[in-house]
Amino acid sequence: MKTDCTWTVTARDNPEKLQELPPAGWLKHTTENADVHIQPEDLGQEILGIGGAFTEATAYNFSKLGVENQQLFLEAYFHPENGNAYRLCRTHIHSCDFALGNYTYVEDGDTELNTFSLDHEEKWLFPLLRQAQQMAGNSICLFASPWSPPAWMKTNGEMNNGGKLKPECRQAWANYYVKYIQEMEKTGFPIWGLTVQNEPAATQVWDSCEYTAEEERDFVKKYLGPALHQSGMADKKLIIWDHNRDEMVIRASTVLKDPEAAKYVWGTGFHWYGDDAFDNVKTVKEYFPDHHLIFTEGCQEGGPHIGSWDLGERYARSMIHDFNNGTDAWVDWNMLLDIQGGPNHVGNYCSAPILADTENDKLLFQSSYYYMGHFSRFLKPRSRSIRTDNTREDVIASGFIYEDELILVALNLSEEAQEITLATDSHSLFLSLPARGIGTWTGKNPT
Repeated sequence: MKTDCTWTVTARDNPEKLQELPPAGWLKHTTENADVHIQPEDLGQEILGIGGAFTEATAYNFSKLGVENQQLFLEAYFHPENGNAYRLCRTHIHSCDFALGNYTYVEDGDTELNTFSLDHEEKWLFPLLRQAQQMAGNSICLFASPWSPPAWMKTNGEMNNGGKLKPECRQAWANYYVKYIQEMEKTGFPIWGLTVQNEPAATQVWDSCEYTAEEERDFVKKYLGPALHQSGMADKKLIIWDHNRDEMVIRASTVLKDPEAAKYVWGTGFHWYGDDAFDNVKTVKEYFPDHHLIFTEGCQEGGPHIGSWDLGERYARSMIHDFNNGTDAWVDWNMLLDIQGGPNHVGNYCSAPILADTENDKLLFQSSYYYMGHFSRFLKPRSRSIRTDNTREDVIASGFIYEDELILVALNLSEEAQEITLATDSHSLFLSLPARGIGTWTGKNPT
């Protein structure tokens, strides 16, 4: 039996990216030796979205582009048909390392937040956000993360280099989140959710603030959760941890095993720096099936890595394992950096899926852009993950279903082209995936 389907491929040695090739249809027989076995009836989590982060660095670089390349950037990420169709994106509450310097929204010592103002963001961030929303048809959901409270709220007296939130400032800081949401929404940017703190287990030379698991639990339980609910914001998605996979089980357990804290928490956010630790994602999902998982940040550290193919493979490998282990959404870090990997106010240069040569008004599309597109362009809102069993190490895949359409994303990590057998319990199909390539197959569910 053959059905309408598509087969879209990107490979290292093929200059044409997201190339549509002759598709393969289902055959009415199956095999026990399939490379990838899917069970469309075994439904997993709903996929909420895929996207990237609106940082001041991204917005500043965007402002340096000519009108033609600004339009190209917007279409590349946000156009629902011709681009990567991003719909869940992150931004930062005042400054982060990928800002041009430390800044906050209030004057020193203003515990009542009477001086709160988002005027700083009107220079770079808000103009980009407005144009992105327009390109996306106002479909972008935003969540926001703080990197540090204002310096006067912290034990070390500065936004950088770690330190902790002063106990006497906990209520004022919780109110700051509420004020941020209120002012963002007055400006025309609805906030879908919040993370409590970016990377709370790290002392960084940039904007940072440390919380132990118990401190994060108690801040959520006694201050932030109640502040949101008392302000009519119980619908905002509150995300804990927002740090690496390696310690996410301990953090999630400490917070979510406390029912008074857990009732305010939507889910656990995580990053990819350090060990892969994909099993920890699965463990948190198994321990707390009623809470959600979201990959909130990942990028290639240590500079721009222009032209690296490993970059895209790292993205796809992570996305496949994270989705197969119960993750609801996957959000990249900066969407646009310059060819140095910045700007970054402490020199923490990194890569992004699109780089801007601002001196020559050029955009450089990296492999990570195309690899993310193999997911984001095909996974419609309300797609569901399905059980996907991989039998090989050099070829891995994730399966999804939307109504009666199946979506399979397969990654070939080897130096040889691979013939891949995909099977359900009653049907199979055969796909040819080039060396160091990624492919997305879509077609009707045969069962």
